[in-house]
Amino acid sequence: MKKLLKSFKYAYQGIITAFKSEQNLKIHSFIALLVIILGFFLKLSYYEWLIIILSIGLVIMAELFNTAIETCVNLVTKKYNETAKKAKDVAAGAVLVMCLFVMIVGLIIFLPKIINLL
Repeated sequence: MKKLLKSFKYAYQGIITAFKSEQNLKIHSFIALLVIILGFFLKLSYYEWLIIILSIGLVIMAELFNTAIETCVNLVTKKYNETAKKAKDVAAGAVLVMCLFVMIVGLIIFLPKIINLL
């Protein structure tokens, strides 16, 4: 049980460390907060909330993976290396792809509700 609790502690520390050091994680978290507020305002359905919460989780998870990959690459080499650059760029690209798809999901859910308000 002690080992399990320590693993949660380390995971929490990882999230906090990433949040403190990664500007994009702060931006994604701020946007997530705005989306949640907008969701309450627009009275999302149960299934819409499920999709929104899953989408937010996927973006945050992608950003955490990106941070882990970049940190590992930086640990291996401090000098410019084309392979290291490729690894970092691909990881960042994965976050961008996830964000684009999540934006599309957000537009599908929110746009009709916003149009109905107008």
